[in-house]
Amino acid sequence: MRMQERSWRARAATLIAVAAFWQAPPVHAQQDAAAPPEIARAAGELAALLAEQCPLAPANDIAAFEHCRDGLRASDTLRARLPQIVLWGRQSGDPQQTLADTTLTQFSPEVWAQLYAPLFMFNGRYRLEWVAQENQYVVRLEAAFRNRLPPGQYPTPFWHDKRKWRTYQRANGVLLWLQPQTGRVHVAQVTSRAGTPPLQEVETIARTFGGKWLWTDDGGRLQPAVTAFDGTYRPENPFLPRLDRQYRDLALQLRDAQCMACHTPDNPQHMHRQVLLTTPAHTAGEIDRLIRAVREDRMPVDANRHPVPLSADAKAWLLQSASAFRDTVQAARGWESGGDAARADSEPDADATE
Repeated sequence: MRMQERSWRARAATLIAVAAFWQAPPVHAQQDAAAPPEIARAAGELAALLAEQCPLAPANDIAAFEHCRDGLRASDTLRARLPQIVLWGRQSGDPQQTLADTTLTQFSPEVWAQLYAPLFMFNGRYRLEWVAQENQYVVRLEAAFRNRLPPGQYPTPFWHDKRKWRTYQRANGVLLWLQPQTGRVHVAQVTSRAGTPPLQEVETIARTFGGKWLWTDDGGRLQPAVTAFDGTYRPENPFLPRLDRQYRDLALQLRDAQCMACHTPDNPQHMHRQVLLTTPAHTAGEIDRLIRAVREDRMPVDANRHPVPLSADAKAWLLQSASAFRDTVQAARGWESGGDAARADSEPDADATE
């Protein structure tokens, strides 16, 4: 524990120094003159926030990445602009393809804000447009991708698909689609075909996919580290050991129930709206929807995507594992957000953490 505390303090000191050094880049906008004030305000707030917390830095700068993650996690502005579900993916290569026909992955707002948005850097320049085909506004942000981080800092090994990894590495824009009724981000996309030049020179890096969505490093740590709540929860959070154990138990139940035949990053069923269950963080973000789907016998599904109800025993065991994991996720979040007294009240018994 002492080593963890020293590591956390050192990380905090580094982030403070980095934050003091950086200056937020100015925000430059090209806006649709007919955009409602609320939409224009939402676009400006999001562009300013991302430029302030995630400015340009070397693509391998861990301190910059952690500064961005911490800033987005603490942002009430971002939280207010995200819905209950954020759809994320690459911009389609077909300019006529609608968002409804584009393959996108479904995330909770916390997962997108903590695992995906921080992988990008912004300079504050953006363009706000109305897209009649989608009946939505789009905020076209100039952006660059952190392509040289350690493998464990990416939520999934994007390089399992060479085209996907190429798009990410050469990304020069992020698109935020705003619902005109709410001003919230409905869809977010990465693109390497934005109409602006790259923000900085890209030194591409080749990576080899080892065939596993989760792996253990030489030090025995679960990877990707960001999906094991590294940087999301403090190392002294007493619920971390339980989260690790319960996710491993749940993952076995999901595998036995054939859930992993669909819910993996390579999207073997070619679903337009993909849900990932391959890591602790992704599963935590979808745990309530997972429990509902199992209770209502909507999953797993067969090759034709028809529901195949589990046996009574398998269903009971899966729901028990999922509910236990959900309860611990909620307790871990409560410990992080509560004061000292609340943390003391919510700490698990010493023999319950292992």
